[in-house]
Amino acid sequence: MLKLSNNPAVDTATKLVVVALAMFAFVFVVMVPLYNVLCDALGINGKTSGEVYTAVQTTVDESRTVTIQFVATNNEGMPWEFGPSTTAMKVHPGAVNDTVFFARNPMPQAMVAQAIPSISPARAAEYFHKTECFCFNQQPLEGETAAEMPLQFIVDQDLPRDIRTITLSYTIFDVTDMASGTVAAR
Repeated sequence: MLKLSNNPAVDTATKLVVVALAMFAFVFVVMVPLYNVLCDALGINGKTSGEVYTAVQTTVDESRTVTIQFVATNNEGMPWEFGPSTTAMKVHPGAVNDTVFFARNPMPQAMVAQAIPSISPARAAEYFHKTECFCFNQQPLEGETAAEMPLQFIVDQDLPRDIRTITLSYTIFDVTDMASGTVAAR
């Protein structure tokens, strides 16, 4: 057994500190990459880019359609009503597509929200391009008001042919306490 000093209490405390530091190092250094590898391997939690996609001139592949499903979830404690105007669309790869999500703040006070997207299957994420998305910015709403939040996207023509359905899921979070600036009426 490792003996650090003549005092067993100091030895125990030192070992506990070392173990605690090793645990923190594991969580912050190993867990995130491990989580990403597992998500990629299992096809879950497809991350989309948080940046605007610049569309390039392309032709629309009218020989096939891809079903896009839309899912909306509120994070725990988020009181807003939030959801897509349609739950599914059939689109042609290469075509520009538009849809709208709705949000309503039922609270009497102003709030700010942030939507975080996820794509399933995960390997479809690199072929799903948002050209306009409410998820690019925080969404402020005065109390007891509602807003339409537009989404414009393109499914890349290089999407593998075995992917026939893509699910775009948004989770909306209350970021009022973290938001800077004022909340504007919409």
